[in-house]
Amino acid sequence: MPSTSDRPDDLDDPFAVAEAADVAQETGPADVTRQTGPVDVRRPTEAIERPTEGIARPTEGITRPTEGIGRPTEAVRREQRTVLVDDEVLANRETVRLPSQRRPPQRPPSRAPLPVAAMFATLWAALLSYLPVAAVVGLARTLEGSGGLAGAAHAGLAGWMLGHGVPIGTSIGSLGLAPLLLSMLIVWRLNRAGLHVTRAVGARRSRSTARALSVAFAIALTYSLLGSILALVVDDKGTEVTAGRAALNFFVIGLAGALAGSLRGTDALSVWAGRLPGPLRHGLRTGVIAALFVLASGAAVTGLSVALGGGQAADMISAYRTGVAGQAGITLVSLAYGVNGSVWAVAYLLGPGFALGTGSIIRLTEVTVGPLPTLPLLAGLPNGPMGAAGALLLALPVLAGLAAGWLLTLRLAGEAKDAGKPAPAWSLVLGGGLLAGPAAGVVLGLMTWFSGGPLGDGRMATIGPDPWPVGMVATVVLGVSAVIGAAAARQFRPTPKA
Repeated sequence: MPSTSDRPDDLDDPFAVAEAADVAQETGPADVTRQTGPVDVRRPTEAIERPTEGIARPTEGITRPTEGIGRPTEAVRREQRTVLVDDEVLANRETVRLPSQRRPPQRPPSRAPLPVAAMFATLWAALLSYLPVAAVVGLARTLEGSGGLAGAAHAGLAGWMLGHGVPIGTSIGSLGLAPLLLSMLIVWRLNRAGLHVTRAVGARRSRSTARALSVAFAIALTYSLLGSILALVVDDKGTEVTAGRAALNFFVIGLAGALAGSLRGTDALSVWAGRLPGPLRHGLRTGVIAALFVLASGAAVTGLSVALGGGQAADMISAYRTGVAGQAGITLVSLAYGVNGSVWAVAYLLGPGFALGTGSIIRLTEVTVGPLPTLPLLAGLPNGPMGAAGALLLALPVLAGLAAGWLLTLRLAGEAKDAGKPAPAWSLVLGGGLLAGPAAGVVLGLMTWFSGGPLGDGRMATIGPDPWPVGMVATVVLGVSAVIGAAAARQFRPTPKA
């Protein structure tokens, strides 16, 4: 077989692989019985009865055992019927040659260049997130006879860019209230693009942070170029878009979404997490869990409020008099802004509340609003300050923090059990609970910031909650609740015997 020195040191180099293949073909079959020194070989009985000249006969003491030792058994006789064969006997034997099994040279897996892979993955992600918007807008416009496919594609493209937070100038003013459901779809497709590109360029499971950053930057740069080009297409009469703002928004969203996918694809995220101190790592995870629990509570409250105001929502839809297609379009628009409503409900549950127009405020203790758009989503707004039921709603964020802290202790207890310890250390329990508050505050503050925006000029220019009060209140409430939940689980949870 070919020697190990013929193998390429780096399978990533195709020239080294080809050279190793040529060497393997020139070497041919190998001598499998080639020996360089004396070898111990055990011969059968004939070697004892007819020993060679180079070996002395056994002595008298060996062939005739003493009286104290009985006659050797048959198994002992078989073991004694062996001799060592010297080099001369071995040299007279014929050499047996066996054909060697040639292994085909290993070829490196095909890898796509990073710019090409990033371009195709980015275009595919953009297409998959744009098609649902174009289909909904196109269906509504076609069935209502208010434009052809070109107009539907243009309107769908404007709505798709609004999902990136790009303001659209219209006759009523600037539209900047991004539908977060569409934004989540866009980020998810970019996340998948980052994961696919890491596989295409051969960086899967490489645990390299540099490779993950290069993939994310390539996708973000391609997405930014695409956004600036599409902004020039959308910029027309009735829809004004700034190419520079579109390029910036597309780059930031593309970098965030693709980086999440590339870090997960290269396992660099686990490397980063392993380098963090224990309390910080557990605090970040617990804070994200607490924020998700609060968002789930907000979604439940929003859905229940809209369901209770279902009659008013139906009246709003029928007031448009646009037919079945138009009513379906209005319903889908309300669903697209349903995530925004869930975030506004979180601000309502935490206390700061949110605004639906300049000078308006909607919180547990105060409701001041003016004329509102006729959207079915707004049918669930409270009519006034909440009484005793409002106090119960305030308990939802506290319960979310307690649950997140309890799960923190359960996770730490599992790690302590694997390490052979009876219970987790108090430093991890309390430290992780305290750091969960700022982590949850940052997540909820960013969500409230993304959920707001203008719906034209004038009074509707201010819509959504203020992110700073929401983030600060979430930090205090969820941090204290997480500490209490984690400490209670650590104190009252039965400790297994060591």
